[in-house]
Amino acid sequence: MMKVIRLGLFLLAILFACESEEKPKHILPENKMVEVLVDIHLQEGIASALPISYDSSQVLYTLLEKEIFLKHGVTDSVFTESMRYYLQYPQKMDELYTQVIDSLVVKESKPDSQEEF
Repeated sequence: MMKVIRLGLFLLAILFACESEEKPKHILPENKMVEVLVDIHLQEGIASALPISYDSSQVLYTLLEKEIFLKHGVTDSVFTESMRYYLQYPQKMDELYTQVIDSLVVKESKPDSQEEF
């Protein structure tokens, strides 16, 4: 009888362990995360290419990042929590960055584009 109870508890534990974790509500959806990351990497490239000191580029980058969050209607805390969430799933993060790179390649192939960042 004890073996049956142990087996039942073991199977129950496996069942709960296999249950998929739902994404918290405040986490950015994947498409929004990609959009924000694309803009962040574009602005980071611009800030690092300017002929200013490292400290000044960091201040500029912080200001540009705030503009990006405003543009996308995202707070820095939601973005940070979303990054933490997606970093827990390396395969998902890899998929997101594949989309980010694809978007950056498309933007790079349109040098005459006057897109607003």
